[in-house]
Amino acid sequence: MNIVGIVVAMRIEARCITNRHLPLGEIINLGDNSKICLCGMGESAARKAATKLQEEGATSLISFGVSGALDPKLCPGDLILPQSIYNERLLPVSLAWRDRVQECLPSNLRVIGGKLATSKKVLTSSNEKYDFARITGASAVDLESGAVAEVAENSNTPFLAIRAISDPIEFSPPLALLDAVNPDGSANLSKIISLLLQRSVALSTLLRLGRDVRTARATLSTVALHAGIELGTQSNQSTTTY
Repeated sequence: MNIVGIVVAMRIEARCITNRHLPLGEIINLGDNSKICLCGMGESAARKAATKLQEEGATSLISFGVSGALDPKLCPGDLILPQSIYNERLLPVSLAWRDRVQECLPSNLRVIGGKLATSKKVLTSSNEKYDFARITGASAVDLESGAVAEVAENSNTPFLAIRAISDPIEFSPPLALLDAVNPDGSANLSKIISLLLQRSVALSTLLRLGRDVRTARATLSTVALHAGIELGTQSNQSTTTY
């Protein structure tokens, strides 16, 4: 039987798959065919989660969540189903698995292939994104997929990344906002209010960020709804091959 291990960094991403409360860093069974770990942001946390999922029986791995655009043509809500991962070197994706997920999705969902890159830090300006795109040749960026892909490659485990664009190339989370984010990606409201009062972050910026993230989450929820059988969250995958 194939058991899918899903790595999510932020609570708002995990809620696109399940409404269950997920303690940070713990493995939670979603049924007979899938497990999920809310790991927190960054490569180190994602690597630890992927390894722990395998130790607890996962036979394939998914990196699931939001990403930033490196291509000016990409908009919030576009779905990234990459054909490779860049994390200082190219890492493989199970293309057959990727194609099956795409076949499950409604035709109105815009799906992008190509390359997804992992960054060591949040890119907070258009210039940083353009520079990273030039270096990596990727169309989108996140913080975790490279680590999960490395764990999968090292154990010869099928891997898939499912990412929705939350910030376009011309608009990024401001640097000051990063200190107001909890380990699970949720907002520290007292710090947010302080930033607003100090005018370090504009209310219009927060409103746009919130809108774009909601658009990305709607895409991720659509994937979970229509391709749940490939995520292990619906039916039985025991006969699926990768």
